[in-house]
Amino acid sequence: MQTNFLVIGSGISGLNFALQAAKKGKVVIVTKKKLVDSNTNFAQGGIAAVLDQTDNFEKHIEDTLKTGTYHNNKKAIEFMVKNSADAIYRLIDLGVKFQKENGKLSLTKEGGHSHRRIAFVGDYTGKEIERILVKRVKEHPNITILEDSFALKLLTQKSFLRGKTCVGAQIIRGNKIENIFADQTILSTGGVGQLFLHTTNPPIATGDGIAMASQIGCKIKDMEFIQFHPTALNENTFPKFLISETVRGEGAKLVNEKGERFMSNIHPLKDLAPRDIAAREIYKQQKTSQVFLDIRHKSREYLKKRFPQIYEKLKKLKIDMAKDLIPVTPAAHYECGGIEVDLSGRTNVKNLFAFGEVTCTGVHGANRLASNSLLEALVFSNQVAKNLTSTQAVKKIKIENPKLLKENSKETLLAKKLRQEIKNIMWRYSGIVRNRKKIKKEAIPKMIKIAKYLRKTKGTNQEIAETLNMAQVSLLILKAAYKRRKSIGCHFVEF
Repeated sequence: MQTNFLVIGSGISGLNFALQAAKKGKVVIVTKKKLVDSNTNFAQGGIAAVLDQTDNFEKHIEDTLKTGTYHNNKKAIEFMVKNSADAIYRLIDLGVKFQKENGKLSLTKEGGHSHRRIAFVGDYTGKEIERILVKRVKEHPNITILEDSFALKLLTQKSFLRGKTCVGAQIIRGNKIENIFADQTILSTGGVGQLFLHTTNPPIATGDGIAMASQIGCKIKDMEFIQFHPTALNENTFPKFLISETVRGEGAKLVNEKGERFMSNIHPLKDLAPRDIAAREIYKQQKTSQVFLDIRHKSREYLKKRFPQIYEKLKKLKIDMAKDLIPVTPAAHYECGGIEVDLSGRTNVKNLFAFGEVTCTGVHGANRLASNSLLEALVFSNQVAKNLTSTQAVKKIKIENPKLLKENSKETLLAKKLRQEIKNIMWRYSGIVRNRKKIKKEAIPKMIKIAKYLRKTKGTNQEIAETLNMAQVSLLILKAAYKRRKSIGCHFVEF
């Protein structure tokens, strides 16, 4: 198969790009499950943007820098923030119906923000955006969608003058391995949450894009900065159900078993402190007490209208958020680092671009500001689409395809066991609080052993390849965490 633009991943950034790129050439979208299966679908809160006269760019930029502990790329933040309103209005033009009051966009507040600046759709913003984008993509004649197709590796050519060039990807589709050749290849594969025992991310979030990019020599940056969301529902569910930060934005308080508001003396923003700070305080409290969200001062009618998805989920678990405390716990949520790209989404490998959570633009620094993730995905995918042009199609090259193993093979069954071991290792050694000595002496050797075994497997399939991706990306995180001696943002070191 040959195309102008190959998009790997079907979250907000990939679909948004595909719609615009389809005006310039043929687009193929490869997604390992269904088109709607992405982290975007799980995003409850909203999109941060300067939309109110009492707010301004400087305040949003400063909030982003402060939350990222000034480890950020300020130019990238400025670019994102100044294009934030345009990104919102483009979604409105596509058909996204953000919440309004008296004809104006309703804006809410989340952790780390000094102003109400988050546009939202109930408590299912990501789901609604994904629904609209999927509808538009399916309608477009220039877009081919390959669902249930797993990207195995990126294809490259090397020349003395041009260096390494990406020419497409090798995929597993059904019971066959196929090669797709493309003028430009775009990674929008999302995050890494499934590397951890407890996560808010769906099963697809196994770090595939970062693994594939690192294998062909892409620069990877800031992998140690894993954001743990403070308020995942503390129930025995996998993945963890997220209790959106907007619940605290609308007045919920964090309390312990004694009913004490323990965040009051920790940070000036109290319960709306940045996520890294709130997650660590909950972690400390959990040594002696369960932690809860308390929003019982709000009426049942208000809660059902404002948080319909959360209300119904809790109701099924026999938790009435109008009269009961909501048990919460931190869970792996977002990778602030990733493939290093410039403002135009370029990697250091020619004709390979990336945007969204798979990348490190420098926007988030050492900790992401709430509701900047969907914004970053939109702004940078818009920019890549604006700059890219379709060129003469690359020539097909001969690629040797690996042997495809059956799903019930002994190698596959062992890969499933190793996947669980990876999750346990990462939660224990690269969680909310880290010990560098243990990472070096215990975690890294264990992960190297897992990766070595998987690399030696004669043949592959999605289970084996995904598990190897998880091991490789885990090693990137562990090594980065070991190298970072001092605590900063999401990376907290105990001595």
